[in-house]
Amino acid sequence: MSKELCDTNRCHYRVGDIDRRSLIPLLGAGTAFLMLSGKALAQQVPIPTTAAQVPGPPSGSAMTTAYVQSVGRAAYLWGYALVNMANRHADFKKAPEPGLIGGVVPVAHNAVAMLTGYISPDQRIIACANQDVAYGAGFLDNLDNAPIVFQVPDFGDRFWVYALYDMRTDQLSNIGKQYGTKPGLYMVAAPNWKGETPKGITAVLRSSTTVVFVIPRVFMDDTPEDHAAIQPLLNQIAFYPLSRFDGQMKTVDWSKLPHYPAPKSSGAGEVQWVKPDTFFDELPAMMKSVPPLPGEEALYASIGSVLDAAAKDPTIKKTLTETAVAADREMILPFLQWRYNGRSAGNGWNSPVNNAEWGTDYLNRTATAKSNMFDNLPTETKYIYTDDDSSGKQLNGQNTYAVTFDKVPPVKGFWSLTLYNDVHFFNPNPLKRYSLGTKNKNLKFNADGSLTLYAGAKSPGTDKESNWLPAPEGTFSLYIRAYWPDKAIIDATWEPPTIKMIN
Repeated sequence: MSKELCDTNRCHYRVGDIDRRSLIPLLGAGTAFLMLSGKALAQQVPIPTTAAQVPGPPSGSAMTTAYVQSVGRAAYLWGYALVNMANRHADFKKAPEPGLIGGVVPVAHNAVAMLTGYISPDQRIIACANQDVAYGAGFLDNLDNAPIVFQVPDFGDRFWVYALYDMRTDQLSNIGKQYGTKPGLYMVAAPNWKGETPKGITAVLRSSTTVVFVIPRVFMDDTPEDHAAIQPLLNQIAFYPLSRFDGQMKTVDWSKLPHYPAPKSSGAGEVQWVKPDTFFDELPAMMKSVPPLPGEEALYASIGSVLDAAAKDPTIKKTLTETAVAADREMILPFLQWRYNGRSAGNGWNSPVNNAEWGTDYLNRTATAKSNMFDNLPTETKYIYTDDDSSGKQLNGQNTYAVTFDKVPPVKGFWSLTLYNDVHFFNPNPLKRYSLGTKNKNLKFNADGSLTLYAGAKSPGTDKESNWLPAPEGTFSLYIRAYWPDKAIIDATWEPPTIKMIN
């Protein structure tokens, strides 16, 4: 080093007077590279601008038991609705043609089956069904290659809605009375379908997943006359492959459906569509068939890395299975209680906010999948529910309760109050009455225009029986549906009724 410049703090060497390579150990390769090139500039590491530029966990990474448990628990919450859908789909695929599971619940594959009246109070296949509508149901499959045509008859003034769900349980359709949907022939396809839309199809819906679940709902009064009047309309509801499309409306006699065995169920609750001991065997296929939403790429990478490790290491797989069993008991089971669903709606009631448009609201998506599968969009239906009276005490049929609406739910469609037992099914009773609302023509209103309904195992008195919902002797819950709700319900300026014990 021929020249040296020193001050009181440090010494500097002219770079030109030394071997630049000798600076690498002192300055680091990046800085030295810039100096070697004659530029004294900072090296900028590129900032990722897309999800693909963000690295994820590399294959073969060591994983502690605690880490596997943490990711497994999060995956169980996130993937619960997806695996639920996958197992329902697998069961529906067994139906060779539209029919009724157990003789009571509609089932169809690449089609729908329709009920001709209210759903049976004895079914245990889907929790929280209602007796306000005639239901239909069906899974549509392989929509990338074979779109499905569906028919909309002229329902006139009757309220109706077709809910089409992707495999996340998000609704992809705005098809119904409130949207002014015109009678005609429509079609649903997946993103990769490249065919031409035939003449005579009014509109095409696109699903982000290749499998779609469909539930038509058509309102029906609780009168023999309306039960008869609705039949010609129901017979025009049909879903079928594009290969059968001929531009003409088809009719189906839904009163003559074959019966299929019901899935095995243990206990009094809903069929166990998600089994924790097989959950992590089923989740990988769902993650491959259901693409990540924007922002979910990191979640997929994190969960996927643990699933890949479990496929190679039986110890990790065993930890995941044990984690699923514990999560089902500790995290999922409490969702049967309405106090853990949605948020406060006033007077002790709760209500979801993002129903059927869950996005990344995994908490409420899973809570609904456990307690109340297949909501409509919040602008189509507002769901409001409670386990408690207005003082915060659990509802129990040994007591009698007065449920007083200062103003009945303001709706353009219909409303109802349904009573469910402790596992969200109807309570068998001599009146065969499970809900009250718009469909009932003999409700007695109070002199001031308010409406008091009664809930309890014992009759509130002969003069009040038209307004009575019979309850079991034990715990129960109450559930309000407001179809095509007014703005006051959507923005929560309308409050649900007070519930007071009166004995």
